[in-house]
Amino acid sequence: MADPVATENGETGAHTEEAGHGSYPTALGFDSNGWVALAMIFVLGVMLWKKVPSIIGAAMDKRIAAIRGEIEEASNLRAEAEALKAEYEAKTANADKEAAAMLDRAREEAGQIVAQAEADADALIERRGRLAEEKIAAAERSAIAEVRARAASAATAAAAALIERKHDADADKALVDRTISNMDARLN
Repeated sequence: MADPVATENGETGAHTEEAGHGSYPTALGFDSNGWVALAMIFVLGVMLWKKVPSIIGAAMDKRIAAIRGEIEEASNLRAEAEALKAEYEAKTANADKEAAAMLDRAREEAGQIVAQAEADADALIERRGRLAEEKIAAAERSAIAEVRARAASAATAAAAALIERKHDADADKALVDRTISNMDARLN
């Protein structure tokens, strides 16, 4: 019996004993390939008889259920993460708004403080100006009083010197008599 075998150049040829090759052993009419096929059929039969496909299917169903659970858990985690992200984005936006509002309030308060400081400085300048004007006025009054006092003193001294030169005892007597008579007339 000759089996076709592919040669190196792709042509099929027959194995013969004359070619130097021995024959393949057979048992019960099957060669090695037949026995392998028969063993595979037997293994597959045993697997079917022991319900291995249903066991494999059940294991696969369990694995599918576990994967679905993991996917569902991952979906839940993703939803939670997205919710947390949205919450933190909202908090960040609120924090930014609050920071901007605080900055605006601080600027407004600083403006008010500056305006108050300017008003206080203006009031202080005005008060000090008034004080200076009052001091100047007081100094002027004092100077005028001093000038008047000196003028009065000089006038008195001049009058006394003039009276001393022009009046003698007789003139004084006539002046005193006239003054007394004027007083009598007023009293009556």
